[in-house]
Amino acid sequence: MDRVIIGRNYIDQPAWKRYLAIPLIYAPLLTTIPFLIAGILLVKFHLKYVGGMDIQPYWSFVPSWVSHRYQYNNQITFDSKNTWFQFQSYRWYWIFNCKVYCPMSVALFRYITYLVKIVENWWCPFHHDKKHEYLEGAVDQSFWHIHQEEKQKLHPDDRENPLWNDEEDKD
Repeated sequence: MDRVIIGRNYIDQPAWKRYLAIPLIYAPLLTTIPFLIAGILLVKFHLKYVGGMDIQPYWSFVPSWVSHRYQYNNQITFDSKNTWFQFQSYRWYWIFNCKVYCPMSVALFRYITYLVKIVENWWCPFHHDKKHEYLEGAVDQSFWHIHQEEKQKLHPDDRENPLWNDEEDKD
């Protein structure tokens, strides 16, 4: 498995770089959340207006609170040796990061990705080498499959692909 190398290099980074990096964790998310929410709403309206049903809600992408290993009373903390950088030694800091920020932000990006995969499968049921990764956005029929004349123009593999067509050919 390919992995990103980070843990082996972390300690070798100068302390100022590590501390400067902490706010950079939050800045991109804070600047993109309004656009993501607007994008999610627009894509959801689009899907609803073209007839989309049974679309999973955002909360189905957020892990259950009780599935987290640590609660406030047993949350591990980091023993900070720096006097000016103490918040990493507080439980609330790790609870916020590990139970709120991380799972909800990952869920937000996973949710918009899910919605866009639905849009892709609906409008573009055409094969490419990454299309198998769109499985979570499978649709009953694509735009091309509901029009019999156009359906016949599709390549046989696109016409019969269960990712965007769960109907048997009724011709």
